[in-house]
Amino acid sequence: MISVEDKIVLITGASSGIGESCANVFAQAGANLILAARRQEKLEKLADELTKKFQCKTYLLKLDVRDRLAVESAINSLPDPWKNIEILINNAGLSRGLDKLHVGDFNDWEEMIDTNVKGLLYMTRYVVPGMVNRGEGHVVNIGSIAGRGAYPGGNVYCASKAAVRAISEGLKQDLLGTPVRVTEIQPGLVETEFSNVRFHGDTEKAKNVYKDLTPLTGDDIGDLVFFCVTRSPHVNISELLVVPTDQANATMVHRHQ
Repeated sequence: MISVEDKIVLITGASSGIGESCANVFAQAGANLILAARRQEKLEKLADELTKKFQCKTYLLKLDVRDRLAVESAINSLPDPWKNIEILINNAGLSRGLDKLHVGDFNDWEEMIDTNVKGLLYMTRYVVPGMVNRGEGHVVNIGSIAGRGAYPGGNVYCASKAAVRAISEGLKQDLLGTPVRVTEIQPGLVETEFSNVRFHGDTEKAKNVYKDLTPLTGDDIGDLVFFCVTRSPHVNISELLVVPTDQANATMVHRHQ
């Protein structure tokens, strides 16, 4: 098992959900965290909590991964002690709407594609060269069960997560011959702000997604990310599909009545 103590871990979408859970598990293990998200006040609150609980070092980036020049500037202007990113967790992502494709909202499409696909590409493009040069690193992409097949109304979101799967496979192939590892984690139902965002803040609709079943939590996914990156250096967990016991695939769930 590899220790992450004093390693630099960059987490996108760190202000809530899976990103926040990853921050907690890595802080507890003694890592130094670069926390990136759009919501500065949430990042500051999280950093304060982690420092108090685990005495870990944090560096905050108010960053929208959709903005390529902002990503370039953020990575290139990291202070020297924070430049050598050893673990990149591409977690920032979202779903918007459940409309049929032919009545879909263009703004929703662009937000999903720009965040889930292009944002992940930008982060990877600016961080991975350093890993290759140093001969050490691990990229973890948070995909989705939705990337394995479409479901009704999921069209563009499913496409964006299928892209994450293909990008992860392609990156692993491109890095063959280097020690840099690549993992894609594909969760099923995880109770975070995800459904609230999908339904544009309709809390009632969001609650119904998880009604009468036991979904995964952000902490469940944080544990798996930590497991993957702490395996022996000759072990690469390329992809990991994880669902709640109450879920069989993207559309089949068991609700306890």
